[in-house]
Amino acid sequence: MTDLPPPESLEGRRLSPTELRDPDLGRRNGAWLRGWARPARGALAAAVACGALGGLLLIVQAFLLAAAIHLVVVMQRGPEALWPLLAVLLLVIALRALLHWAGERAGARAATLVKQRLRRAVFEAMLLRGPGWIREHRSGALASALIEQIEAFDGYFARYLPAMALAVFLPAAMVVAILSREPVVALLLLATLPLIPLFMALVGMGAAASSRRQLQALTRMGGHFVERLRGLATLKLYGRAEAELEEVRRVTDGVRSRTLAVLRIAFLSSAVLEFFAALAVAGVALYLGLSYLGLLTLRTAPLSLEVGLFCLLLAPDVYLPLRNLATHYHDRASALAAAEELRTLLESDLPQAPARHPTAPLAAAQPGRPLPQAEAIGLSLDDVTLRLGAGERIALDGVSFSVAPGEILALAGPSGSGKTTVLEVILGLRQPQQGSVLWNGVPLADLDPASLRARLAYMSQRPHLFHGTLAQNLRLFNPDASDAQVEAAARAAGVLDFAAELPQGLDTPLGERGFGLSGGQAQRLALARVFLRQAPLLLLDEPTAHLDRATEAALLERLASHARGRTLVIATHSPAVIAMASRVLHLAEGRIVAEEQR
Repeated sequence: MTDLPPPESLEGRRLSPTELRDPDLGRRNGAWLRGWARPARGALAAAVACGALGGLLLIVQAFLLAAAIHLVVVMQRGPEALWPLLAVLLLVIALRALLHWAGERAGARAATLVKQRLRRAVFEAMLLRGPGWIREHRSGALASALIEQIEAFDGYFARYLPAMALAVFLPAAMVVAILSREPVVALLLLATLPLIPLFMALVGMGAAASSRRQLQALTRMGGHFVERLRGLATLKLYGRAEAELEEVRRVTDGVRSRTLAVLRIAFLSSAVLEFFAALAVAGVALYLGLSYLGLLTLRTAPLSLEVGLFCLLLAPDVYLPLRNLATHYHDRASALAAAEELRTLLESDLPQAPARHPTAPLAAAQPGRPLPQAEAIGLSLDDVTLRLGAGERIALDGVSFSVAPGEILALAGPSGSGKTTVLEVILGLRQPQQGSVLWNGVPLADLDPASLRARLAYMSQRPHLFHGTLAQNLRLFNPDASDAQVEAAARAAGVLDFAAELPQGLDTPLGERGFGLSGGQAQRLALARVFLRQAPLLLLDEPTAHLDRATEAALLERLASHARGRTLVIATHSPAVIAMASRVLHLAEGRIVAEEQR
């Protein structure tokens, strides 16, 4: 079976085998993760404190249990002497259960705080890069970054970090408690304890690389599945369903094999710990047994049953914190693998991203100047140059033009000439490397985004319709619109022409992406949003692309009436749309090659 392609990050960079095994990479990712843990320090400290108190109570529990058995077996005491010890023992057990519950809640709270901040930061980074960057990446991979990769941090912050702190403190505390009663047993435990972290570190190097490969394969599988699901109708139409089913099987088999590889390493790390823990406990039991039989005399005084039982009961629990750490060590490997992807997304080439520490509050964008009030809005682009793909492709090359308030401007040209890109630059969705964009004489970068959004209506080339009724989709641009306003906008865009034939009219529900409507009907519904918006600036990208000539003519007449007194910029191929414009700019290869005044 052909294996999956080499792992690839969201940025498209393939990770080499050396990078996958790089220990410095793991340390950098670990430091990055710990930086995000700073806002959750209180919850993490509470989780560690609860675990530490529970571990100390475990020492008390072993002491009480050994003392109770000593009273019954050696001292021949009756039940009346045991009741105080048993009452305290039950109280200790109840307190340990309560502390365990509180520690779990505190760890979960810490993980929730970090995941919320990370998810917001990743979403913010995607928005800052804009729609052009988003279109270049699989939606499945982006969804995986927001959901699966961030969820991979849950076990790291909720369980692994507290377990790591407790693995340092509790074994030392237990060994000190045993040292005060029986130094030989303490020395036996001290001889084996350092071996466990050593072998766990060796196993962990392979676990981190394997987890990274598994996570990247899972991301590619998510992207692959989402893209095939979107094109399911097309695949079925052209008889590719069976072939794609086989391809999905191949991809999932690759993920399965990588997941099993991660599980094998996780089981190996647990086996290493259990092996050395079993050897140590067996050594303690052998020493105590030989001492009681008189075959080994390393003490000046006889070994009492209470001391022997205390050491024997506590010896396995010395390794309990390390067992918990080994159980959650896979959470660390998964988190480090996800951190590499998210670091790439959060730290590389963010346009206009304010420099900040990872733990700094994610404040809202600083408000700029409000857009000056005017009946209509004038626009100006001065020598705008935009390069895409790390500066390799020129999308716009020195584009300069102005749009007077109330003017209707058409952007014409073949596909790929830069019409849509001009609209996105005007909107601020793309940041040019050179030149300036002015709204009513004010640089776009200086304006308050909320002020801009309140003054424009934008219709993209492929407008998105959401799961909901026709009326709900219409109100997307104006949630407070009355029923009469919604109906007027629907009538102006010709939506009522087909809504009247639907079972519930404007209250008829639609599927995601307008499932249930034809391309022309979806286009008219999107144009009705523009009519409902009542904005002074209209930016439309191919508004009549899927309409027949008669419907197009009727809509353009209504659009011309609606645009009276408003500024309208239209990107189009349609001769009818060009005919209604007062001025036409012809674009080719990102340049204005001709201007036509009408």
